[in-house]
Amino acid sequence: MNADFAEARARVAEDGALLRSMYELMLLTREIDRVAGKADGHWHACEGEEAVIAACYSGLRPEDFAVPHYRGMLPASVARGADLRALLAGLAGKTTGHSGGRYRSDVCGPIEHRVIGLYSGALGPTLSYAAGTALAAKLDRRDAVTIAVFGDGTSNRGDFHEALNLAAVLKLGVVYVCQNNQFAISTPAAQGVGARSIADRAPGYGIPGVAADGNDAIGLRAAIEIAIERARRGDGPTLIEALTYRISGHLVADPAGYRPAEEVAAWRSRDPLARLQRHLLECGLLKRDEDERLAREARERVDAAMAQAQADPDPAADALGLQAVFAEARS
Repeated sequence: MNADFAEARARVAEDGALLRSMYELMLLTREIDRVAGKADGHWHACEGEEAVIAACYSGLRPEDFAVPHYRGMLPASVARGADLRALLAGLAGKTTGHSGGRYRSDVCGPIEHRVIGLYSGALGPTLSYAAGTALAAKLDRRDAVTIAVFGDGTSNRGDFHEALNLAAVLKLGVVYVCQNNQFAISTPAAQGVGARSIADRAPGYGIPGVAADGNDAIGLRAAIEIAIERARRGDGPTLIEALTYRISGHLVADPAGYRPAEEVAAWRSRDPLARLQRHLLECGLLKRDEDERLAREARERVDAAMAQAQADPDPAADALGLQAVFAEARS
């Protein structure tokens, strides 16, 4: 695995087109955080975790499925081809959203783009949904792969163990990625995860477990590519633990007083976006003026999409099935 990883990492590090697309997705993710967090204090920000999002959702085939963590649902959907304005309209509950205003797009992605969301309102069931899409692909004799991303807290749920066990037994084409940002709301992973690491749980199911630096977009992408190739061959699932850090609170409105400021500052200095930027500039895969243009375009794109979304109409009561509720309330 080490020799395979070194080869894969070298290949990814030299793939300018892939790295540029990943970098642009990371820029977009940070801009989405900016505007969504300003509009809604309940927004779950991704600052510090952008490398996980870019590494997981870049370069998938159209027939593949993405089952994102809620902290990253919108950029994952954009990477799968969804319209940004429609996604932000969904966040705002507008009729122009994919759901017509019936549920938030940061919780449930657009299924028409093969993005699966938190339909039950809980986190663990998505891991079972991922096993289901992979089972369907196996029964149909397709080599489609499912990428399922979840948090460290979710790894303690029974759904996690059931899904990994089924996927391992049936050799399903799933790549399970733990976006370990080290906090389950306010519970530190060190207090909530009994194993030395979440990746250490993989041997219990007879599958590979990979501990990766979640702030290293290149290395993480290499690990994911190895796991995807294994899944397409029919060799079954892989569990990857991407160790990163949640710079913001659980919500934008969460002051996160349960952790020391110096810890946050130390992780902020390991910014995955700046890390990939340095690689691109140093290797000549990106020029400084191009970098400035990409950052400006990402900011303008998100600002325009949010302005359009906020101007879109709210759904009428009958569209939400609330007419009877309102009539009863008035009587």
